[in-house]
Amino acid sequence: MAAAVVAVVAMGAAASAFALNAAGSGESDGKSGRRVASRQAPTTTAPAPTTATVPPPPPVPSSAKTLQLVNTVTGDISPKSVVASGTGVVFAQNMMYTHTVTVYDRDGNLVKTIPDGVSLDAFGIPGHPGIVQGAPVEAAFAPDGKYAYVSNYSMYGAGFGPEGHDTCSPSSGYSSSFVYRVDVAQLVVDHAIEVGAVPKYVAVTPDGRYVLNSNWCSYDLSVIDANAATQVARVQLGAYPRGIAVDPASRTAYVAVMGSRDIAKVDLATFNVDWIRNVGSGPRHVVMDPAGQFLYVTLNGDGQVAKVDVASGEVVGKVPTGSEPRSMAIAADGLSLYVVNYNSSTVSKLAADDLRVLQTVPTPSHPIGITYDALTSRVWVASYAGSILVYDDI
Repeated sequence: MAAAVVAVVAMGAAASAFALNAAGSGESDGKSGRRVASRQAPTTTAPAPTTATVPPPPPVPSSAKTLQLVNTVTGDISPKSVVASGTGVVFAQNMMYTHTVTVYDRDGNLVKTIPDGVSLDAFGIPGHPGIVQGAPVEAAFAPDGKYAYVSNYSMYGAGFGPEGHDTCSPSSGYSSSFVYRVDVAQLVVDHAIEVGAVPKYVAVTPDGRYVLNSNWCSYDLSVIDANAATQVARVQLGAYPRGIAVDPASRTAYVAVMGSRDIAKVDLATFNVDWIRNVGSGPRHVVMDPAGQFLYVTLNGDGQVAKVDVASGEVVGKVPTGSEPRSMAIAADGLSLYVVNYNSSTVSKLAADDLRVLQTVPTPSHPIGITYDALTSRVWVASYAGSILVYDDI
C-alpha cells in the first residue's frame, strides 16, 4: 500500500514537472532545488488587417481630351474677350457696343452686368466731370483673385477726344484711356488708372506686383504698380503692341508687336527692351507654357501659330490653323493650345509639344476671345456675333 502511495506521489511530481516544462522551462532557486517558472514574454496581438490604399489614376492629359459644346450664352452682349478668374467667375468685355462687363459663374449663368460708366472725380481724377464711359476690351485677374483689371479701348464723356481707331500712331491725337480696377467680391469698379491711347491687352505679373497694358496707338506698354494703383512707367515698343505673357518668375514680359514680325522682351527690373526677331507676320497674341520654356504666338498675317524656344529665341515650329488666328489659351497642364481663327470661324486645338492639330471646331462668325478655366477644364469662346460658347474638354 505504501509503495502504491509513493508511486502516485512520484507520478504527480512527474506530471507537475511536465506541466511546468510545457509552460516554459523553469530554473532552480539555487537553494531548495525547486524549479521556479521563468517570466513569460508578454502576449502580443497581431495588427488588424488593413485595406490597401489604391492610388488615384493619373490625370488624363489635356491633349488626350476632346472639346464638346455644353452651353451657348447669349443676351445683350458683344464680347471682344472672355477671361476666367481661376476662382469661379468669368468676365466678358463688351466694348462700346454695350458699354458693359458681364460676369458669369462657371456654368455660364449671368451673375451681374457691370456698366462701364464711372465718375473719375470720385477716384480723384480731375478734368472729366460727370459720368464718363469706357469700352471694355480685355481683362486680367490678380493672382489672389481679389481684383480684375479691365482695359478700355476708348473713353467717352467730358474732356475726352474722338473715339479711338485701329489705324493710328502716337501723333493721331487720341486721348489717353483708363484701366478699371474691379473689386471681384463686390463686382464694382473701385478705381481707374490712366494709361495710353487705345489700350488693348492687359496682364498681371505672377507675383502680383505689376499690371501691364499694351497701348495700341501710343506704341508702348504701361506699367502699373498694383499696390499703388498708379502707372509708374511707359516702355516704347513700336507700332501696335498687343498680347502679353510674363515668365513664371515675373522677371520678363513678352509683348507681341503686331506692326512688326517681332516679340519684345521687357526686363521688369530695369524696363529695358530686347527682342526676339522675325517670328512671323503680325504677331498678335502670346502665351507661355507653365515651365517658362516656350512661347506660343498667333501670327495674324500668316494664319499660323509659332512655337519659340525662350532660351535661344529660335522659332522651333509653326502650324497653320485658319484665317487670322487671334487670341489663344493654354491648358493648365501645358499640353494643349486653343486658338480662335477669326475669319475661318473655327477654334483649333493643338498639341503643345509638336503643334499638331488635334481638333477643329466650327463657331459662330468671328470668334475673337478665348479662355481656359482650370477649375473646370472648360474652354470659353467669345464671338463678335453676340454669343459665348462654353466647351467641356473631356
